[in-house]
Amino acid sequence: MTKPRKKRAPARWKAKFLDALAESSNVTAAAKKAGIDKSVVYKTRRSDTDFNRDWQRALAEGYDNLEMDLLHRLRIGQLEGGKTQARRKYDNAIAFRLLIAHREAVTRHRAIRADEDEEAVIASITRKLELMRQRQLAAAADDAAYAARAAAKEGDE
Repeated sequence: MTKPRKKRAPARWKAKFLDALAESSNVTAAAKKAGIDKSVVYKTRRSDTDFNRDWQRALAEGYDNLEMDLLHRLRIGQLEGGKTQARRKYDNAIAFRLLIAHREAVTRHRAIRADEDEEAVIASITRKLELMRQRQLAAAADDAAYAARAAAKEGDE
């Protein structure tokens, strides 16, 4: 009796999976689109740190896409009432939650950028102080050389 052969993973399944995950934010659908079993995807995520990182990026991109779709629907509203009484409905509660989430994300991003800006300012000040110190040392060396020449000249006279 022969052992059943394991089905080989399709070539480039990781890239196909990650692309589909970025589009859908749905692991099951992405695995199906990539032609790979969902258990293999999860196992690979646990064992491959690069794939795990790419998974997180694709998922974040998927959520960004979902958020943009939601934002679009919130801006234009949804038609209700059929053809004869069509009117646009706007979901203000979801719009406010989305704005709050964006505000928090933007605030975090600004804080990170401000911290980076602070580090750049400190590095710039440190460079300027170092240049000033070098100039001061050069001036002190020039003064010492001038004094030595003057003293030597006085000794010659």
